[in-house]
Amino acid sequence: MLDIAGRLETKLRCWAVLAVAALCPSAAAAAEQCRADGKGAMVVTANPLATDAALEVLRGGGSAIDAFVASQLVLGLVEPQSTGLGGGGFLVYYDSAHEKLETYDARERAPAGVTEELFSKPDGTALGFSEAVLSGRSVGVPGVPLLLEVAHRSHGKKRWESLFDSALELARDGFVISPRLNAQIAANALNLARDPAASAYFLNPDGTAKASGTLLENPSYAETLETLRLDGAKGFYTGKIARDIARTVQQDPSAPGTLTTTDLANYRVVLRTPVCGGYRDFEVCGMGPPSSGGIAVAQILGMLERFDLAAAGPGTLRAVQLFTQANRLAFADRARYVGDPDFVDVPVSGLLEPGYIASRSALISEDQDLGTASPGVPPGASSGAADGSAPRFGGTSHSTIRDACGNVVSATTTVESPFGNNRLVGGFLLNNELTDFAFTPVVNGSPVANRVEPNKRPRSSMSPTIVFDRDGKVAYTAGSPGGATIIPVTAQTLIALIDWKLPPQRAAAFPHFFNNNGSTVLEAPLPSVTGPVDLTLLIPELTAFGHTVVTNAVTSGTGIIQVTEAGLIGGADPRREGTVGGLLR
Repeated sequence: MLDIAGRLETKLRCWAVLAVAALCPSAAAAAEQCRADGKGAMVVTANPLATDAALEVLRGGGSAIDAFVASQLVLGLVEPQSTGLGGGGFLVYYDSAHEKLETYDARERAPAGVTEELFSKPDGTALGFSEAVLSGRSVGVPGVPLLLEVAHRSHGKKRWESLFDSALELARDGFVISPRLNAQIAANALNLARDPAASAYFLNPDGTAKASGTLLENPSYAETLETLRLDGAKGFYTGKIARDIARTVQQDPSAPGTLTTTDLANYRVVLRTPVCGGYRDFEVCGMGPPSSGGIAVAQILGMLERFDLAAAGPGTLRAVQLFTQANRLAFADRARYVGDPDFVDVPVSGLLEPGYIASRSALISEDQDLGTASPGVPPGASSGAADGSAPRFGGTSHSTIRDACGNVVSATTTVESPFGNNRLVGGFLLNNELTDFAFTPVVNGSPVANRVEPNKRPRSSMSPTIVFDRDGKVAYTAGSPGGATIIPVTAQTLIALIDWKLPPQRAAAFPHFFNNNGSTVLEAPLPSVTGPVDLTLLIPELTAFGHTVVTNAVTSGTGIIQVTEAGLIGGADPRREGTVGGLLR
């Protein structure tokens, strides 16, 4: 295994916990010292309007972080089913000038007033998932607004106020509802109709979804953006916006939550230690807990390294068999050990220790499904219980950006379920991230790592990733939305790039296969996206191996940038509306 992670400077710049007031005096000067490396710049986001906003900032001399801020503000408007100011996320950032990797935790946090019975009925049984989503109990303190400010203060070059131009113009003048947004509104119309503000914004008077091509204006969002632009994140976490969020949560007609203005004012973005693991001649780095993504992706790749996946070939029976077994084992460990590291002792180094990875890999058979895998016992593990809840699908977005100086952003943001908890405040939707906690806090007398606790951040699957070559230079950056499918989609994407040598666009489009320690899922044939590859032809052989196979649509949204000597190559998942935009050297 290469020691590239050790050579990447991970010493914290000036702080351990990033707050609104935290700012290194040298940050702006460091950004100004950046010099173009001759490879150009590239953006991949989930919506062409967001990609355009990021490119405009880069053309004007902005940094990758500047471009991320501008694009995220637009995504919160044009892709509200997936992301927004009312949600949270994780940012993996590479500072090229200092050869430093930073990972920002902007995951939503539970209010101080929650208890382990947050999702319990009076009789002690768990609430239904949909019932919990559409309630004030599901709303965590948003992290995106502070993430944008904190990242910009450290790595921005352009003035904060200038990064709002595209989003403000679209909010005031309107944007056209895309086919995907129309379909998402239609699928969630009954839920959106429960909230008067959301209903008026997304639906016609008869309750049907506003049609594709409709010009949608959002003056409330423009007002929120103006507050952020002039007052910074403080204007979001205190004052009128904070009061409106707290009131909406506390007065929810279904099941009121406890979130207060104090919870909002006390929110902090945290700079976490990156999680890295070797694979072939590369070092794969991502987000550590409370995300399970970095650990699980590294585990899957580590367990598969002893197998010749290049020889197996893309989408073959052998590739599917090996990959799904590594998935099972990683998800078993995820359920048992991963939670908020401020509350749970997550044995990160033990889960990635080479001997432990080898012992888990030894459980993989080439012709027999493991069945439901049990968690292992990595070095440093403590006692506890696995989370028995099923992995859930959610509304999420991924962006990746590289500026002309070689600085890289890989960021995944979310409101959890499509349209979050379906409550609109200030022109943006509130999240339902607290439903990512285990609904049952204790199993067989042992506490669950991902149980609900005050001020705790729920476990996530988000896997923003940056890959380094043997010389410590960025080779790829990748990630995807998709709930718990994010982990296998990201790991499979890296195998497609590294082992199968697929170009980024082909890797983003390739059909998915995975097993999150349940049934083996094969993506249903989608010839217009994935081409002639039909994984369902493998069902008889996989069934003979003992798999229970299901076929599903997999609405991933993979974004990829590959860095080569000749320049940059991008890939945007054709299953969604993502686009690639680039600037020449």
